[in-house]
Amino acid sequence: QVQLVESGGGLVQAGGSLRLSCAASGSTFRWLTMGWFRQAPGKEREFAGGITWSGSNTVYTEAVKGRFTISRDNAKNTVYLQMNSLKPEDTAVYYCAARRVAQVSSSSLGYDYWGQGTQVTVSS
Repeated sequence: QVQLVESGGGLVQAGGSLRLSCAASGSTFRWLTMGWFRQAPGKEREFAGGITWSGSNTVYTEAVKGRFTISRDNAKNTVYLQMNSLKPEDTAVYYCAARRVAQVSSSSLGYDYWGQGTQVTVSS
């Protein structure tokens, strides 16, 4: 079993930055593919990006490319989402997720474990 806990959310002005963290329990973290999803009010949960177990491959949805960066520290069992040049449309609850398959998936159905989410609000 893997438990995920996100942190780092908050209120930021447009153009600002935030870094989200997702801490995982368990010794198997280094073998997990990690994803970041977000869900805005009244909308479906959507894929933001993901990273493979080694960190050698990252995938981003078009809306965040060039602004968001995912990284991981396997020694700390933590994955990060650095968000720059934030826009009001980035406002959402952000979730990290984990899967035991090597490739990143953009579908929420492809993930086995989920965190509780952290709120990010970007004001205009």
